[in-house]
Amino acid sequence: MSAVAENPVRQHYYEGMFLVDSGKFATDTDGVTNEIMTILAKCGATVVAHRPWQDGKLAYEIKGMKKGLHYIVCFTMRGAGMKTLVRQCQLNETIIRQMVISHPQNIFDATVAALTGAGESHEEEPVAGDRDRPVRGRNERPVDDDTSDDDTSDNE
Repeated sequence: MSAVAENPVRQHYYEGMFLVDSGKFATDTDGVTNEIMTILAKCGATVVAHRPWQDGKLAYEIKGMKKGLHYIVCFTMRGAGMKTLVRQCQLNETIIRQMVISHPQNIFDATVAALTGAGESHEEEPVAGDRDRPVRGRNERPVDDDTSDDDTSDNE
């Protein structure tokens, strides 16, 4: 066996945030998305999940832009591809800034689930000791019979 077969290259789990021109994204959503995906493909990344995240006013002006859209992408890639990714983003006119974070697999899986909507549960399962207690809504308050809002009858 060769040394390469015995020690395969490790894939890292990344979350990338790409700040793009919101005007370009509004006029050509598929084109901007394809630009980001093409850059990631050039770097050898495998995209697991992606979507636009936040569009709005920036805290400060960046490269003459006051508004931007944050596009979030979860992907796996070899560590050696990071240098290429950063350089390709710097050369791209649509991507204003980028930030890439490496995650452990459990956090990566939770982020992917949040992006794709997988694993959403709208109903809470009761805890073992809570089955005996009545369920109360957030805005419900217990009624106290001793106090009332009409205390004006006592002061005549």
